[in-house]
Amino acid sequence: LWGRFPPARLFRPSPAVAGGGPVGPGRGRAYAPPAERKRFYQNVSISQGEGGFEINLDHRKLKTPQAKLFTVPSEALAIAVATEWDSQKDTIKFYTMHLTTLCNTALDNPTQRNKMQLIRAAVKFLETDTVCYRVEEPVALAELQKNEWDPIVAWAEKRYNVAIGSSTSILGPKIPASTKETFVNHLASYNMWALQGIEYVITQLKSLILSMGLIDRHITVEKAVLLSRLEEEYQIQRWGSVEWAHDYDLCELRARAAAGTLFVHLCSESSTVKHKLLQD
Repeated sequence: LWGRFPPARLFRPSPAVAGGGPVGPGRGRAYAPPAERKRFYQNVSISQGEGGFEINLDHRKLKTPQAKLFTVPSEALAIAVATEWDSQKDTIKFYTMHLTTLCNTALDNPTQRNKMQLIRAAVKFLETDTVCYRVEEPVALAELQKNEWDPIVAWAEKRYNVAIGSSTSILGPKIPASTKETFVNHLASYNMWALQGIEYVITQLKSLILSMGLIDRHITVEKAVLLSRLEEEYQIQRWGSVEWAHDYDLCELRARAAAGTLFVHLCSESSTVKHKLLQD
């Protein structure tokens, strides 16, 4: 990978802006990227600066939507972002560049939230967690939810030593304050960048429990997405699917959940890149 993205010299060219403008506070945390743009560069490389690793598009330094220098904390993350830009063809499809969007959000923080606000927003999802809301009818769906969701809830309760439970009430289960506080303390161990990624995964899966199972490597991306879409998959099995639409939604959700999880790992772990020495 390093051979594909060698270090580049520092330049002072016109900026290359990544992604689009920010959205409002609410639950849309990340930037809403523009649709497409004609590719304006030939080569992509990375270089190490004072603040971290930078992305170079030919002689241009990549910038955020707020015109900040696009700098990431790890070499591995820089390579992953560079790969997104290098994989673009004749047009730049920003909506496929999830890692770039997450980096923009972490750098610009468009909603201007601090660490505790990010944590509280993530933990609040427990109150409406997908796997905690159950149905009583149809019986087949209720049984499916029990068989598929109970194990992940049990895992979370054991893993974090908390009580979560489930409910068929429209009000949902009553989550103990001690459970919320445990998750607050756990999430506080992550840095701001990783928290942006965690919240992103949670919003995709509509579940804190599934997201933590995915980030903790207890379940795979495919399994997490399947569990988050359990009711929809049940209806598809019963009534059939809309041609191509369901498959597209499924692939998109997998891509976003995978990108968010990778982002969390690359921002919260000490990642190193082995450089291959080329000899004659």
